[in-house]
Amino acid sequence: MTEVTEEKDLGVIISKDLKVSKQCSAAYSKANKMLGVINRTITYKSTDIMLRLYKSVVRPHLEYCTSAWSPHYVKDKELIERIQHRFTRMIPEMKDLPYDKWLQQLNLLNLEGRRIRADLIEVFKMINGQTNVKFEVFFEFDTNYRTRGHARKLKKNRFNRDLHQHFFTERVINVWNKLDNQTVLASSLNNFKWNLDRRRRSRMMGQLLD
Repeated sequence: MTEVTEEKDLGVIISKDLKVSKQCSAAYSKANKMLGVINRTITYKSTDIMLRLYKSVVRPHLEYCTSAWSPHYVKDKELIERIQHRFTRMIPEMKDLPYDKWLQQLNLLNLEGRRIRADLIEVFKMINGQTNVKFEVFFEFDTNYRTRGHARKLKKNRFNRDLHQHFFTERVINVWNKLDNQTVLASSLNNFKWNLDRRRRSRMMGQLLD
């Protein structure tokens, strides 16, 4: 049997060391090529047209199956975010704005915030049986009722290896446990998303990591 250092499964590159740098580079390359195509072929770069193209043919390359490979090294996060930075400079009326102002004006999250949001949505779907992935295989509820927080807090595990802390089943727990009752007990997935966005409007999603 031949030993390999990486394998691609359902479009995601899995490295022997379980690091995601190669997957980040591959996602960046695909998205960057699509930005190049848009830049060369679209003459009238209005905000509405460019935003629609970015959301439909560029950003999906950066967000495909991120629960399995969300980056945790700063260099990988910055590489992925560079795509959205480049996109902002392609819109004439936006190119002189600072990045954070551009996001605020278009009501967009940075890409790290979107990955956090995707993780939380996946947990909600698992808890409510809206996915084939079984909640009890990966999580258990925290039954320590002395802890403060909402009614669906997840139990935090302890690992000796730093790498485990960045797996989906671990990194999402702290963020999920910081949500409020109204959000985690939402009556539907759309209502859950609305509550996440409500929370973002008063507090950026990235701050949930603090």
